[in-house]
Amino acid sequence: MRILLLSAYDAESHVYWRKSLVEHLPEHEWTVLSLPGRYFSWRMRGNSLSWAFSNREVLEQPYDLIVATSMTDLSALKGFVPSLACTPTLVYFHENQFAYPQSGKEFKSVEPCILNLYTALAADYCLFNSEYNRRTLLDGATRLLKKLPDHVPDGLIDKIRMQSQVLPVPLKTDSFLDRSTISVDGNRLNIVWNHRWEFDKNPQLLLDAITQLKELTDQFRVHVVGQQFRQIPEAFIKLKTLLGNHCGEWGYMESRAAYQKLLHSSDVVLSTALHDYQGIAVLEGAAAGAYPIVPDRLAYQELFPVECRYTGEPESKILANKLYDLTLVKQQQGELPSVDVQHLSWAALADQYRDVIMQVAKPA
Repeated sequence: MRILLLSAYDAESHVYWRKSLVEHLPEHEWTVLSLPGRYFSWRMRGNSLSWAFSNREVLEQPYDLIVATSMTDLSALKGFVPSLACTPTLVYFHENQFAYPQSGKEFKSVEPCILNLYTALAADYCLFNSEYNRRTLLDGATRLLKKLPDHVPDGLIDKIRMQSQVLPVPLKTDSFLDRSTISVDGNRLNIVWNHRWEFDKNPQLLLDAITQLKELTDQFRVHVVGQQFRQIPEAFIKLKTLLGNHCGEWGYMESRAAYQKLLHSSDVVLSTALHDYQGIAVLEGAAAGAYPIVPDRLAYQELFPVECRYTGEPESKILANKLYDLTLVKQQQGELPSVDVQHLSWAALADQYRDVIMQVAKPA
C-alpha cells in the first residue's frame, strides 16, 4: 500500500511517532512530508500553502491512503490539490487546541480550534492518543459551535465521535529497560523532570515543590532535562540556584543513549504539567523503571494508578510530601516499585495500527 504521511508541525513528539510508524509497518510504501515545529501560528495555517505549491509533484502521485497529523490544514490542502480529495484520509491527533492552557501572552484567535475541527471533519477517520484528548476536542468543539451565530449544521460532533477512536503513541522498543541491572545510588532519591521548558509544563510548581522538599530532607537529587527554547521561564533559573549540590543532569540531552541511561538510573520520573495529552516523557521514564509521580488530571488519570497521582491544595506541598515519603521508602526498601507500561509498546499496538490503516484505506 502506498501511504502519504504528512506531519505539518514536526515537533519532537510528532517525529517520535512518525518515524516509529514507518519503522514498525515496513510492509507499506511510505512517502513522508514534514514541516519544522516552529512558528506555530504560521505553520498551522500555512502548511497547506507550503506543500501545495512547493511539493505538488509529490502530492499528485497516486496514494492508497493519507495519514496526516491534526496540525495539517487538511480541508485547504485537498482544495489546493484536488487529486487528494478522493484519497482516504486518517488523521492522528497528538493534541488539540481546545484544551491548551493559556499563558496570557497569546494573540487570542479561534482559528487554531476551527482548523482542528475542519481537519477532523475532512478526515475519513480520526485517531487520538488518549481519551482525554478525544473528549476535550469533542467538548471544546461542542462549545465552539454553540457560539456561532447561524447556519451551523447539525450532527458535526456525532460525526467525529463515530469516526474516531483512541490509539496511543507506542513507546519505542529501546524504552523498556531491566531495572535489576542498575546499581542503587545509596539512600538518595533520584528525581528526573524531563519535559519541554515551557509554561504549560508548570515549572513554577516544580520550583515550589522542590523548595519545600528541601526543608524536609537533603536525601535527593533532581535532574532537569528536556527541550529548551530561546526564552526560558525564570523558574528554571531560580531552581538551579536552589538545588546547588542537589542538581544532577541539567539541560537537553542530545544523546538518546545517555538520556535512557539517566531514566534507567532514576527512582522517580516527575510531571507537574498543566498540559499533557499522553505524556510520552513520563511513560518512557516508567518503561525504564522509574516510578511515575504525576498530577491527578489530564491523560494521567488513564495511564497511572491512583497511588502515582497527587492532588489537593496547596499542590506544591502535597507533591513535596509525596516525594518526601518516597525518600523514606527508598531508605527502607532500597528501591521503589515500578509501573508496567508494556501495553503501550509497539509489540502490543502495531497490529491495531495495521487494522485501522486497512479499515480506512479499504472501507467495506
